[in-house]
Amino acid sequence: MRKQTSLVVLVAALPLLSGCGQRVPEDKAAFVGEWHARAMDVELTKDGIVHYKRVTDGTAIGEVTTTINAPLRRFEGDNFVVGIPFLSTTFEVSTPPHQEAGTWKMVVDGLELTRAP
Repeated sequence: MRKQTSLVVLVAALPLLSGCGQRVPEDKAAFVGEWHARAMDVELTKDGIVHYKRVTDGTAIGEVTTTINAPLRRFEGDNFVVGIPFLSTTFEVSTPPHQEAGTWKMVVDGLELTRAP
């Protein structure tokens, strides 16, 4: 049997504690939506709230689930920063949203994600 451990980086109440997220700028509208990969889910709302879940193999401890529900702080190029001052994380976007054969894709933190229709 495989052990499962959960790691919660930011709690779901964080947006309430830190105010609303930064709205997604018009030139970054393609980032809005629900994005999925085998081990990662990212949702970015137009109002600037980010919901993130990633499952990784922690080897000795089993699967590790990282969850973030926090406000968008800003974009830095194609990367986006999520959280509150002194407690934030940057999502590295190596390939911004684009269409391939009618499917929206982007690469975040090394994983190719597809946007739900």
